[in-house]
Amino acid sequence: MTIVRTALTQTTWTGDEESMVAKHEDFVRRAAAEGAQVICFQELFHGPYFGIVQDSKYYEYAQAVPGPLTERFSKLAAEHNMVIILPVYEEEQPGVYYNTAAVIDADGTYLGKYRKNHLPHVEKFWEKFYFRPGNLGWPVFDTAVGKVGVTICYDRHFPEGWRVLGLNGAQLVFNPNASKPGLSNRLWELEQPTAAAANGYFVVVPNRVGEETNEFGEEAVDFYGTSYIADPQGNYVGEVGARDGEELMIRDLDMELVRTARNNWQFYRDRRPEAYDPITAP
Repeated sequence: MTIVRTALTQTTWTGDEESMVAKHEDFVRRAAAEGAQVICFQELFHGPYFGIVQDSKYYEYAQAVPGPLTERFSKLAAEHNMVIILPVYEEEQPGVYYNTAAVIDADGTYLGKYRKNHLPHVEKFWEKFYFRPGNLGWPVFDTAVGKVGVTICYDRHFPEGWRVLGLNGAQLVFNPNASKPGLSNRLWELEQPTAAAANGYFVVVPNRVGEETNEFGEEAVDFYGTSYIADPQGNYVGEVGARDGEELMIRDLDMELVRTARNNWQFYRDRRPEAYDPITAP
């Protein structure tokens, strides 16, 4: 498949889980109407971004993966022949929770999941209160649109994960986010295009947008949207998403660029893994 029509979304919290899920089902239908073959939602798409506070009531959003949400979106995937990247709050068992993304193939098959490896624990991002660090490594999934990998938000600050995904064969990497203004602004512009160019694959970057004041009042942060896709040469594919407001973005990705970029630069040939021991030292 040379051209992969890819959809990504950005939106804010509606105020309740069912309407949030329904909104994203509508995103799938709208993307399908425009011919999209794969779609990815923002981090923890079915709820608020509760890392702003530390409150055990938000454990109630966690559910099994695979489970009710994956089953619901598996039916949509099969109906619309679309690969779906589904960022979900996962409960492995009571008290054991992960920040997870399920990968569903275009025929509705649940292919597996990625669990966020790197967890921040700073003001307004209290993720270690809610999640255990991921323990599934950096899987790559063979889908109808090619070999797909996933990182989640804070993972993007760690180049090692990006590289392992490339070594595992990824051609298309999804990085769902909940990012707000602050220290990350410049890194938001730099890191994902750099990862795409350094590893020779596409990086798809959905982000939350707007203030979730309906959940957190004055504590709410203003997620900055500006979702985008970077190609294997580090260039944006089309325009960057809006700073404010909901958006469904559709972009055509020429997958031949993966081979072109890798042949031009040969980073994988010229790697020196025998010289990298300090990276894995404790």
